[in-house]
Amino acid sequence: MKSQSMKRTLVTGGAGFLGSHLCARLLKEGNDVICVDNYFTGTKNNILSLLDNPHFEIMRHDVTFPLYVEVDEIYNLACPASPIHYQHDPVQTTKTSVHGAINMLGLAKRLDAQIFQASTSEVYGDPKVHPQSESYWGHVNPIGFRSCYDEGKRCAETLFFDYRRQHNLRIKVARIFNTYGPNMHPNDGRVVSNFIVQALKNEPITVYGDGSQTRSFCYVDDLIEAIVRLMETPDDFVGPVNTGNPGEFTIKELAEKVIKMTGSKSELIYKPLPSDDPIQRQPNITLARENLGWEPKITLDEGLAKTISYFESLVKEKQVPRYF
Repeated sequence: MKSQSMKRTLVTGGAGFLGSHLCARLLKEGNDVICVDNYFTGTKNNILSLLDNPHFEIMRHDVTFPLYVEVDEIYNLACPASPIHYQHDPVQTTKTSVHGAINMLGLAKRLDAQIFQASTSEVYGDPKVHPQSESYWGHVNPIGFRSCYDEGKRCAETLFFDYRRQHNLRIKVARIFNTYGPNMHPNDGRVVSNFIVQALKNEPITVYGDGSQTRSFCYVDDLIEAIVRLMETPDDFVGPVNTGNPGEFTIKELAEKVIKMTGSKSELIYKPLPSDDPIQRQPNITLARENLGWEPKITLDEGLAKTISYFESLVKEKQVPRYF
């Protein structure tokens, strides 16, 4: 018999980087969790430690098709999130964001379930406002190489708010900034994983542009805490809310820090900046502080140490597959 306090929870993209950490957190809090993933970028290795839990269930499913389950709440995280993945099949990326949102919103509507949308800082594009607050509408190229992800996530936000206005659906929307930590794919093309793997192999570290562009890096445990707190806020607070670490670092600073922490012999090499790559990215998290009582606790040095340890084990075991 289901405990009164136990929630039946659906996590789409549950075998991915963020999804696997969220599943573990929800199980730890005594919830019943259904993990849905098509394994395009997610992997069963991320959730192996959860398989023996009787309250954990996995389903291979693509969210671009309808899903029929009975749950109390939904976390919609399904979508490739790194450029190398979402640009591999840009049409499918847009479908995952848009059709996936429609299908999950339809399920939430039928069940009268609260639903969370994992949006992204990419909705701000290459921002002309710094740092970025939720009131900023962004500066996005609608026909560029990154548009499949940027515009797909923007459309998903539109759908979520229209479902709330039209059907009074209980929604929560978080705009997630650069997040890193264990369970990242070692070759997903994101800067933290790229730098660490290259450094551990003593390979040249690839810096795009001159390295002066900035990012703000949030450790995964901090990010998951923000998501869980957002779902616990009153129904009248829906977001969107920025979730990220406001500490700002240049890409070159990150590369040098990784080299130092790994004791690597790697040297920096510079390549042209990709099309539409943002020059600055830093969240204004005032809204999160005020409404979630949340701000990141883990410093970049602390988070990198944990992430480097994770990747060290993969490199030693030669579990660093190539993508595409």
